[in-house]
Amino acid sequence: MPSAAIRPATLDDVPAITAIYEHAVRFGTATFELTPPDTAEMTRRYSELTTKGLPYLVATVEGHVAGYAYAGPYRARPAYRFTVENSIYLDPASHRRGIGGAMMTELIAQSVARGYRQMIAVIGDSANAASIALHGRAGFQMIGTHPNVGFKFGRWLDSVLMQRALGEGAGTTPKD
Repeated sequence: MPSAAIRPATLDDVPAITAIYEHAVRFGTATFELTPPDTAEMTRRYSELTTKGLPYLVATVEGHVAGYAYAGPYRARPAYRFTVENSIYLDPASHRRGIGGAMMTELIAQSVARGYRQMIAVIGDSANAASIALHGRAGFQMIGTHPNVGFKFGRWLDSVLMQRALGEGAGTTPKD
């Protein structure tokens, strides 16, 4: 299989991003969203992050969007301004091909370059072994689990929290 090219996402990628996310909402537990957002909503979400200068990436294989990744604000309060939350979603045909790891590496690098110091992963469903392993390989540490906080597909789901220091992490005072 050809290797994936990782690049910044553009507005032209939003329909493919929307389709990937729709599948995740309808059939997976990585997201606790119940109704897939339409392209207009996904465009709004994309624009909200990119206008703030946050990294938003796509992986393409032979011109096809195979996945996307972004870093968003962890929380809105100003004290969290050096912490981001990551999200990575893959087209189902692109699982287990190293694309998620490649996107994670680039997302971390771009977040460090922007001065962020911590990255949080909020992983839907403690049974999501692939995502937990991906984050572990990328240097994330298990922080804890919120048991039974989501209800989807007729069952209760956990949220798994993992965290990774970026750059100098908490070793120095960041500059605003």
